[in-house]
Amino acid sequence: MCSIVWKNRVLAWRLARREFESRFRGSFLGLFWAVIMPLAMLGIYSFVFGGIFNARWVRPDQPAVIVEFGFPLVLFSGLMVFGILAEPLARAPSLVMENVSYVKKVVFPLEILPFVTLISALINTSITFVVFLAVYLAGHGLPPATIVFLPIVLLPVMLMTLGIVYLLSSLGVFLRDLKQVMPILTTALLFLSPVFYPLTAVPEAYRGLMLLNPMTLGVLFAQDVIFWGQLPDPMAWVIYMLASSVIFAVGSWWFLRTKKAFADVL
Repeated sequence: MCSIVWKNRVLAWRLARREFESRFRGSFLGLFWAVIMPLAMLGIYSFVFGGIFNARWVRPDQPAVIVEFGFPLVLFSGLMVFGILAEPLARAPSLVMENVSYVKKVVFPLEILPFVTLISALINTSITFVVFLAVYLAGHGLPPATIVFLPIVLLPVMLMTLGIVYLLSSLGVFLRDLKQVMPILTTALLFLSPVFYPLTAVPEAYRGLMLLNPMTLGVLFAQDVIFWGQLPDPMAWVIYMLASSVIFAVGSWWFLRTKKAFADVL
C-alpha cells in the first residue's frame, strides 16, 4: 500500500491541490476565502463564547488556574485538529462513488484517493493554523517552544484518519446508507472530545469513555504543545500511535481486499 502511494505521490498531490482549489473556483475572492473563513469563525467564537457566555478554560494540570489565552482560542485549536479527521470522514462513504471514472480505469491507483482527501484537509488546516498563529502572536506573543512538535503529535491522527477513510470508502460502495450516518457520527465525535470543554469538566466516571473517542488524545496532545508548553506522555503517544497503526492496517487491508468488486457494484 505505502509503496503504491509513494510511487504515485506526485499524482496524489496534484489531485489534492486541484480538489482544494475547486472549492473556491469561480468565487470573487478565490483562495482568500481560505483565510477569511477561519478569521470569521474565530471572531464568532470570541463573541459567543467569550462575550456572551463568558466561558473560561482551566489548565488540566492546574484546575484552579484560569487559562490566560481565553476560551475561543483554545476552542479554535481543538476544532482545527478535529478538522483533520472530520473533513475526510465526511467524504469517505462517497469517495469511490464520486470517482467512478477512475474505478473503470485499470491503470489508476485507487489507493491514493484517501491520501488525496487527507492532503486536501491538511492544506486547509495549515492555512487555518497560520491564521491561528497570527492571532496567537498578536495577543500573547511567542508560543512555547513545544509547538514545533505539533506535526509529530498529530501523526497518529493522520494515520488513523487514513485507516478510517480506507474502511468507510470501501463500505460506502456496498452500503449506500452509510453516507447518511456520517453527519451524526462526526457530530458525536466532536461533542464527545475535549474541544468545547476541558477534560477536567467531565465527571471522572465518564473520562474513560471519553478516551475511547479517537480524537480525544489528539486534541489533548495538541493543547499540551500549543498552550501549556508540555510534551505528551511518551507512553500515551506510543499507545495512540500503535492503535492508529492498527486502524490503518485494517482499513487499508479491507480496501485492497474489496476494491476488485467496486467496478461490478458501480
